[in-house]
Amino acid sequence: MPLIVNTGHHSVTGIRPRNEDFVGMVTPGEPELSCKGMVLAVADGVSGNEGGREAAEYVVRGLLTDYYATPDTWEVTTALDKVLVAMNSWVQQQGSVRRELAGMATTLTGLVLRGRMYYSAHVGDSRCYLYRNGSLQKLTQDHVWDRPEMQHVLTRAVGLDSHLVIDHGMGELRSNDVFLLASDGIWATITEYELTDYLKQVSNGSLDSETACQSLCAAALQAGSQDNCSAVIARVDSLPEGELRDAITTLHGLPVPPRLKAGQTIDAYVVEEVMHTSQSTILYRVTDPVHHRQLVLKTLHPDKGDDAQERSAFAHEAWLAKRVVARFFPQVITPDQHNYLYYLSTWHAGASLQKRLEAGQHFTIPEAVAHGGKLVRAVGALHRRSILHRDIKPDNVHLGDDDEIRILDLGVAQSGFDSKDSQAVNHSMAGTPSFLAPEQFTGAAPSRATDIYATGVTLYYLLTRHYPYGEVEPFQRPRFAEPVPPSRYRPDLPHWLENVLLKAVAREQEDRFETAEEFLLALERGAAHPLPTPQAKPLAARDPLATWRMLAVASIVINLLLVYILFAR
Repeated sequence: MPLIVNTGHHSVTGIRPRNEDFVGMVTPGEPELSCKGMVLAVADGVSGNEGGREAAEYVVRGLLTDYYATPDTWEVTTALDKVLVAMNSWVQQQGSVRRELAGMATTLTGLVLRGRMYYSAHVGDSRCYLYRNGSLQKLTQDHVWDRPEMQHVLTRAVGLDSHLVIDHGMGELRSNDVFLLASDGIWATITEYELTDYLKQVSNGSLDSETACQSLCAAALQAGSQDNCSAVIARVDSLPEGELRDAITTLHGLPVPPRLKAGQTIDAYVVEEVMHTSQSTILYRVTDPVHHRQLVLKTLHPDKGDDAQERSAFAHEAWLAKRVVARFFPQVITPDQHNYLYYLSTWHAGASLQKRLEAGQHFTIPEAVAHGGKLVRAVGALHRRSILHRDIKPDNVHLGDDDEIRILDLGVAQSGFDSKDSQAVNHSMAGTPSFLAPEQFTGAAPSRATDIYATGVTLYYLLTRHYPYGEVEPFQRPRFAEPVPPSRYRPDLPHWLENVLLKAVAREQEDRFETAEEFLLALERGAAHPLPTPQAKPLAARDPLATWRMLAVASIVINLLLVYILFAR
């Protein structure tokens, strides 16, 4: 579902001889809506002549057009900053070369709604308010002198100084959020209590945004406003699924917490234990004292706090983890406050398959088939969401005390929702060597087939504690022959299950299951509809180059024998 916003705007001259305010908005269609978002702006011109109106109109029109001409790869704040700095130079130049426009300047309050985030850019004393859950919040600060008799004098405005300093803000959007952009003709006359009442009516649907803007302007004039009155209102009716870039932007400015010990707190969560530490991340089991539950808190290692690539990879992981809403995955929990770089997920009693094997647990054939079916279902759930896990292995498969299988660790996962960002935060080859498909060692891209292969190796290892092609060490370039039949290590393995495993871990990609659903069907059918025994390919089909080498060697040997016989006579 796309971002749907109910918008309205209105501007009146009032008792002034001319209207020096200017408002505008752009609500584009796709793909611009998802890529750039919608833009709303209000400006209040500053000048004793026509320059104020011209500055306000130029800056708003320029923002609404030039923002969409910036590169898609720029962050929203970067794009806004670049556009407004350029317009600041133009306004200053016009005021210096045209006498009638001397001293022209304007306030500007702009708002971008994109994905599940909002971004504000502000300079001057126009304002942006957010009404959410019954309360009104002022998102901007007035740039005026702090002395009571000088509060009408601006300290910052577009065109006022050669060096423009813009206040940027951002936050997460929520359904029924109502934003108000208003010139000082409105907010200086109408109390925040009255503003709250108007925006409350917009939020609950009893008043549409356009009518509310008209009512606000009329109420300001009736209350004695001596200035132009302008308002822009936007109510968020529907939110899209979150975008990766928004997740990266949200987490980018948060500090990485220091290493924590049991008993310490982070954002009111109490650390119970350090569950796991890797080169890049740390997992803690924490207690939520408000909801009385245990959670898993994952964060970057403090040594990686300044690594932009690690931050992007972590944001990508958190974004994906939030998308996979199913029983096969820990569910992401939104914290009540978020002051550090981390994400929370549900904690489940149990252990990974690897830890259970290391503890000596033996899995019977029915148990392995049952767990394998759940694991394949989980992999299929990822693939239906266009996500490749890329590191399926016993260490990343959790078997809960509730007998549920859950896939862990999306740290190297790849998604198809945003290919540019996915490529930026993922390497072409990632995962654990012994679980990597043969084609990945020759540079092939990860695919559903590589996840299916890793899933097959995981089940093979669960049953035999061996790998079908032997253990592969890091930096090793293995040569793949025929896989070892699992019945060699597990004689009680039924023939039908051996065929399923051998098909899942086939050396050639086209010989494996095409989808996780096909893999699951073979497991569920079992002995009732067994797969045929995979036939070993002849050497000429497996390795044509080796065949030609053998023929060449044989030819040389025969020629040498002929030469020997000829000279022996």
